[in-house]
Amino acid sequence: MSVLILLLRGVMPSGKNKVPMARLREELAKAGFYRPRTYIQSGNVLVDTDLPKEAAEREVRDLIRERIGADLAVIARTGIELEEVLRGNPFREGYDSSRVFFVLFASPPPKAKVLDLLSRNYAPEKLAFGPGTAYLFIPGPYGKGTLSNAFLEKELGIVSTMRNFNTMSRLAEMGREG
Repeated sequence: MSVLILLLRGVMPSGKNKVPMARLREELAKAGFYRPRTYIQSGNVLVDTDLPKEAAEREVRDLIRERIGADLAVIARTGIELEEVLRGNPFREGYDSSRVFFVLFASPPPKAKVLDLLSRNYAPEKLAFGPGTAYLFIPGPYGKGTLSNAFLEKELGIVSTMRNFNTMSRLAEMGREG
């Protein structure tokens, strides 16, 4: 049995993508996931499971759609994988960590599209890529510049979800704690 961190894409406090975390924990437990626990209200779930990541992603997505009514992408990572993403962050020294964002991909982006994005100038924003991840440094208000999760999804043609530095750090820590 291993701990998986399930990142739900697009959870909102109200509307069609509303996912009450207490209800989600209850439904996950009923479905056979062990020790479901959530972190903040924006779609971060940890479960103990024997399922491979891809199977857990499908099962949780189906469960949320059928029992809660939201159709959201689910991206699974282990705590070790989140720690590797944090270690790969190129925006550490001299950067305000509250302005660093991590975009986790559901599938690998096409290499040609990644190279195209890297050839562009987003100043003062910055973009970098690592395995299964994009790193964004957005010094101004989020949504006022070019870089965002929606921008990367559109340009790369893939599904992704974004978390800030504090959330990623806490999820990696929770993954270590088990």
